[in-house]
Amino acid sequence: MQMTSAPHLLAEDGPEYERILGDALRHAHERPDLEGVGDRLNTEQLRTMALSATALITAAAATEYEHYVKARGELRRAATAEGADGAPAPDGPQSTAAGSGAGIGAVITVLTPLLAGAAAVIFLLVGYLLKAVSPSVTFVGSLVAAGWFFAAVAAAAILVASVGLLVTALRNGATSLAAENEEQELPEDVARAREAWRHALLERGILPFLRDALADPTAGPAARTPHRSPNRIPKVGYSRPDFSGPDDGPAAGPRPTFTSPDFTSPDFGGPEHRPD
Repeated sequence: MQMTSAPHLLAEDGPEYERILGDALRHAHERPDLEGVGDRLNTEQLRTMALSATALITAAAATEYEHYVKARGELRRAATAEGADGAPAPDGPQSTAAGSGAGIGAVITVLTPLLAGAAAVIFLLVGYLLKAVSPSVTFVGSLVAAGWFFAAVAAAAILVASVGLLVTALRNGATSLAAENEEQELPEDVARAREAWRHALLERGILPFLRDALADPTAGPAARTPHRSPNRIPKVGYSRPDFSGPDDGPAAGPRPTFTSPDFTSPDFGGPEHRPD
């Protein structure tokens, strides 16, 4: 796999990378080179390995991704400049006030059922307890009525919160559909750059990684990057000196011989043997 310098995958393109990876894993059985899926490694294991090696895989499509990001950035700058020439920016004082109002409304929507429910439980519990202990107390009926009032308020608040959640979900769904339609209506150059990046990411990044993972399941992503083995000793341009034993060289000449000097003791005899 060819490694090139590449911009880091942006967070907004992470879901697209996961989608392409998921499509490749779902259709892996249709490719003869990925026939080992499910035997050596299953799809979840391959997905985990590919997600942990995102930088390694996306580097294979670095040129196409850089071109796509550049084209998309130019489109956004042009749209921003066009919006600045038209209506005022949406982050003015009115939008700030609307945002603060929405925040207060959300707080009220959440706290009202809790507070009303707690008040209803307290008033009903105290009222019925006093009614059972001393029915002659005059304000027992007021406590019970207040408890049922707060219970009705809590029920109404829960209903309003449910309707608000439903409206928010529908609004978010409409926003997502609008974003998808906007993505489908991209200019031709941006759409072409995006498709080129997707194709390069699949063919030169994801599929080769999956093939390598199936060929050697025990090796991690780091083992698939070019590296040198620590046990491999480089050869130098000269050989070791040839040390040979005494029997390996040419025939040796006659060695000089040494004899010990002939030391003899003097011929000394007894007193009757004097030297001449």
